[in-house]
Amino acid sequence: MMEEDYEDRKQEDILDCVRRFESMLKKREPSFFDLDTYEDIVEHYMVEGKLEEAVEACDIALEQYPYSLELTLDKTQLLTNLGKYDIALEILEQAALYNPSDLDILYMKGTIFGLRGDYEASVMLLKEVLDHAEDKDDVYYHIGLAYQSWGKHYEAIEAFKQSIQINLGNENALYELASSLDEIGKLEDSLPYYQQFIDNDPFSHNAWYNIGIAYSKLSRFEEAADAYEYAVAIKEDFASAYFNLGNSYMNLERFEEAEKNYKYCLENEDISSETYCCLGASIERQERFEEAIKYYKEAVKLDQDWDDGYFGIGVCLCEMGKFFEAIHFLKKAIQLHEKNGFYWLALAEAEAFIGNVVSAMEAYEKSIEYDPLSAETWIKWSILHHAQGDNDKASDLMLSAIDELPEEAELYYRAAIYQIFDGKYKEALLYLETGLILDYDQHEIMFQYFKDIERQKAIFRIIEQYKK
Repeated sequence: MMEEDYEDRKQEDILDCVRRFESMLKKREPSFFDLDTYEDIVEHYMVEGKLEEAVEACDIALEQYPYSLELTLDKTQLLTNLGKYDIALEILEQAALYNPSDLDILYMKGTIFGLRGDYEASVMLLKEVLDHAEDKDDVYYHIGLAYQSWGKHYEAIEAFKQSIQINLGNENALYELASSLDEIGKLEDSLPYYQQFIDNDPFSHNAWYNIGIAYSKLSRFEEAADAYEYAVAIKEDFASAYFNLGNSYMNLERFEEAEKNYKYCLENEDISSETYCCLGASIERQERFEEAIKYYKEAVKLDQDWDDGYFGIGVCLCEMGKFFEAIHFLKKAIQLHEKNGFYWLALAEAEAFIGNVVSAMEAYEKSIEYDPLSAETWIKWSILHHAQGDNDKASDLMLSAIDELPEEAELYYRAAIYQIFDGKYKEALLYLETGLILDYDQHEIMFQYFKDIERQKAIFRIIEQYKK
């Protein structure tokens, strides 16, 4: 309890310093703090995600403490996060003049070279750090990342394995190892490698978590769930395992169990926008839309730029029939992630439902622009044109869709339907025959559109020829 009180007081002291610092900036007064206080102010901004403010605090602090290596490294980390790699490297070169053998400088340079795409230099510097570093597992992990980005997955795999051998708890290395193995098609073959950690220590939560990741990447979600269940049974506060367990149950469509595990994840202090969104999605799938909205709102409260949260709210409002309200949130999601075709599709459907045909058409077009391989979008767009009596345009859309997705049977059936409505029976017959060859069972869609007995009989005679 005393430790918690101390932490609370310390946090309040830091916030007080931040307020004084911001007041001095606003009044353009000179600011003077000791080095530790400046470091706390910078760290506060970094945790809050206020990178530009953190850089400004570093600049002011470095005017008073120009030889502070900690502040220099903070500034280069911030510039790196902002994508300003060249400036960050220049600062590190200057810092190296005064600290020529400092491992942190070499380590950060190696990391930045990797991010900048100079993978050979990155690996060379990181290997130089390796001989002297205390956290060798983390250095191996970054060497693996450099090789991975370089496209050298076999070398990346060896580096990640070295990291894991030193520290089985390095979750990042475990995850990236699975990614590289998956990339070269060797993930299934490597399951015995993961199993050996369990054989060596059956009560290692990380070993079970590790093999769970491999099963997840192989889409073997039942086995993944079992592995994560073992991990959380051994370590009851294992937030990452609860999160992945929730994801496994979502893939298995066991939404109540997914919900339970996302809540465990939050209880174990993995409070993030992503977790809130996943929890909202698990509740949404159970059709408890108002409750799901509550968690989506928690996600965007934590991060106002979390587009998934706004999208989730929009989808739930659509399900509740509140389309005008939904459109506001769907547009907000699109503002944050314009190139998401799925967001545009949801907006198109909402606009169409309230009769905004022009807006719906524009949204369908945008959806296809960003996701031309979505058969669902092509079909719904064509249905709207058909409903407006424009069978030519509906038919043209299906032909364009067939160019993108030549194996999608429903597109051929719908092309046939629209052409029959236009009286183009020969063309319709060709598309109907192709649809029957690709997927005979989908022919039922034809009878949804043609109700008169004579036309049904004619279509039925054609269909019967392809019955297996």
